Amino acid sequence: MEIIIPVIIVLVTGILLGLGLSFADRFMSVPVDEKQAKIRECLPGANCGACGFSGCDGYAAALAAGEAEPNKCAPGGENTAKALGEVLGVEVEAVQKIAFIACGGAPDAVKRNFEYTGFKTCAAALLAGGGPLACEFGCLGYGDCMRACEFGGITLENGKPVICEDLCVACGKCAKACPKSLISLIPKGTKIRVNCSNKKKGPAVVKACDVSCIACGKCERTCEAGAIKVIDNVAVIDYGICTACGKCAEACPRKAIINTAG
Repeated sequence: MEIIIPVIIVLVTGILLGLGLSFADRFMSVPVDEKQAKIRECLPGANCGACGFSGCDGYAAALAAGEAEPNKCAPGGENTAKALGEVLGVEVEAVQKIAFIACGGAPDAVKRNFEYTGFKTCAAALLAGGGPLACEFGCLGYGDCMRACEFGGITLENGKPVICEDLCVACGKCAKACPKSLISLIPKGTKIRVNCSNKKKGPAVVKACDVSCIACGKCERTCEAGAIKVIDNVAVIDYGICTACGKCAEACPRKAIINTAG
């Protein structure tokens, strides 16, 4: 009896625990959304946040609930958009974008107020009186954006970050890392770009940089499609109607508008 009673107690305890776990699994478990699971399988798992949600799981949940568009996954591109469309039963056109740094001021083109000798990051340099550049909208060139890019899509060349468009997935992390908000996502394949972010008026701009937009309006008057406007003293392109004719770039006296098609 001394052996049998403990064995019975252990046996009964095991049975009760098993029944308890079975009850918990049946009545307390969170049901799996099969649609959400299929959507999640289509996503690349980069968890970059470019879609505007908290990683791939958050995006999958929003898609399953009908609260998001299925063409927001920049790293996945066209293949992911197509796969999501098949799961959701809709036609999806991928929106392909590329990061663009709106500053054409190379080190020899931008005036300096002082020589900066602190920590070599843009965020740190900005704390030192707004940075060493005379142009408060100029790229500091210390590579915060480059370090934020997980895909090797940005390199530093001659003191300026350069986007490698073949590697850029438009995740937007570089844009978030730039303390001057010089980086934006534009439609991939666009050839005409405003290479300046300076919102100061003409005289101050000319004094600070040799290649800055002076808001003269020649580009706006030249564009037959009405795709470029001067807003807050800097030219802005509406890519939805831009025909990439290149006339604005030709008209710009400061070469602040570039035509990457050559």
